[in-house]
Amino acid sequence: MSNEEALQFIKRNPVGVAGVAVALALGGWMYFRGDAGTVLEEELSRHQTEALRLGNNVKFSAQLNEQLVALQSANKEIDARVVRAGQVGANTQFFYQLESETGVKLKDLRPGPVPAPAKGAKSPFIPVPFALSAEGSYAQLLDLLRRLESGPRYARIVSASFSGSLANRNSPLTLSLSVELLGLP
Repeated sequence: MSNEEALQFIKRNPVGVAGVAVALALGGWMYFRGDAGTVLEEELSRHQTEALRLGNNVKFSAQLNEQLVALQSANKEIDARVVRAGQVGANTQFFYQLESETGVKLKDLRPGPVPAPAKGAKSPFIPVPFALSAEGSYAQLLDLLRRLESGPRYARIVSASFSGSLANRNSPLTLSLSVELLGLP
């Protein structure tokens, strides 16, 4: 077919030739842009995930100010109840105050060695150990234990030993404790 015959064919069938040309152009475009659909689907998925995350952030941030106030008040309460490991005098004063409030007699009060904070520990708190021996009536010693458990400091009783005299039932009882106070280095 010569150029003149091809030109005559195009003039006689312009719609058909234009349709074939458009079909070839679309086929070529689809061939070269065939992977664009998966790329766009991945991008759409990322945008949907981000939109869901942002929507959740907006939904859960409705009470954020109230939660912040609650956390700040809880932190203030914790700060008021923890001891400082280096303040031995103030820490032992806590036990002497318990002695005066309960009426027991502290026979022995010794601070223990404060362990170094563990490397990689997520908590800034450390236990501040004390060993004490108190003498008093059964009610006084129970009052001492109750005040240790629910007092102004966070305390954990590690071990306890209770003893008395079998020969003399009216003699005072002895309570030996190993206590750890929650503290900061």
